[in-house]
Amino acid sequence: MKGWRATIAHVCGWLAALCVAGMMLVTVADVALRWFANYPLRGTVEIVELLLTCSFFLALPVTFLRDENIVVDVIDRWVGTRGVSLLKRLSAALAVVVLSILAWQGWISAQDTLVFGDVTSDLSIPKIYYWIPLLVGFIGAALTAFVILLSWDADKP
Repeated sequence: MKGWRATIAHVCGWLAALCVAGMMLVTVADVALRWFANYPLRGTVEIVELLLTCSFFLALPVTFLRDENIVVDVIDRWVGTRGVSLLKRLSAALAVVVLSILAWQGWISAQDTLVFGDVTSDLSIPKIYYWIPLLVGFIGAALTAFVILLSWDADKP
């Protein structure tokens, strides 16, 4: 993996890792404050939910860029190198279609959230902040699957 693909994968991977570290720190702080001072952090669940959303959906395009999807190679030995290449292209095409539909439906729901001004119950965080990483993740993963579909690298086993 070279150039812009490596850069995007690196940046998204680090952002996802920072979100996981943030979840850990918020959870540890909440537990410690509950234990030692009987003073829980207000909105811990909402913050952890938001960071979890960010970490998962920022890591989704990285999975495609690094070709680290979970693969079950049950029929690989029977179809040969050309068959594996065809299967990779078909899976990339299917991923483009499914991720595009998910992004489209997410966009519709995000617009509803924005129009109605939905906020979380405890901290009043606008729920559109939960939709932004989802849309970035689905659109980014769809674009990377499309690039994989068109690239010559998919021909290599």
